[in-house]
Amino acid sequence: MPGRLQDKIACITGASSGLGRAIALAYASEGARVVCADLREQSRYTSSSAEQAGTTHDTITSSGGSAIFVACDTTSAEQVEALVAKAVEWGGRLDIMVNNAGIALEGDDPKPIWETTLPAWEQTNAVNSTGVFHGCKYASAAMLSQPPHASGDQGWIINTASVLGLVAAAYSPAYCASKGAVVNLTRAAALACGPKRIHVNCICPGYTASAMTEGIWKDAGLTEELRKRHPFGERLGEPEDLARACVFLASEDARWVNGVALPVDGGFVAQ
Repeated sequence: MPGRLQDKIACITGASSGLGRAIALAYASEGARVVCADLREQSRYTSSSAEQAGTTHDTITSSGGSAIFVACDTTSAEQVEALVAKAVEWGGRLDIMVNNAGIALEGDDPKPIWETTLPAWEQTNAVNSTGVFHGCKYASAAMLSQPPHASGDQGWIINTASVLGLVAAAYSPAYCASKGAVVNLTRAAALACGPKRIHVNCICPGYTASAMTEGIWKDAGLTEELRKRHPFGERLGEPEDLARACVFLASEDARWVNGVALPVDGGFVAQ
């Protein structure tokens, strides 16, 4: 049977590893044609045997799906504009934009505000918030120029924020600020895009075990402490948990959902 995203053209940034890879694979399994965007084709996280075994777009095409890779630095407006143009050229339109690329410089070496350096602040915000702004800007412009679906919808934009965009952590000021910006940017964009029938939402991942966050989980004591802080405390999140939420937000099942910051966190922010 056709998937929930059958024949939709989806672009995912940060698609070579972690959450972005999981979203791309989930979208392909639901019938989407996928543009995988990242700085490099191959995952830089050597601990992931699956990611090292094959690139995201090759994994999709080898399974009978349709995907391409486009190199893109999301901090560059010109490169994101070119990425969106390439997606439209390849697929004929752009239905779904997932602004997922992000960094967590403080993850392995968290620091309080008085020890946070300006370069760390600027780099974190350039990728995590300005990069999302670029994606929202150029994707929405492309969606406005194309015919709507039978449902009347013009497109779906999904941004990756964090539970640390909703609540704070004392030793991650740059990351918290960047993800908080994504949450409110999502709301602002949703208000402007809603009348045009473009859905703009974001997911707020909780503590998730992925290739990107592997450095955190080397500390068994910290891992156990964080696990216990989740009402669903039997494990931490997994990329597939977030990917499933992204499938929902990009589908017509979410036809009355707009401007939402959806925690996918095992109940972390409910307490």
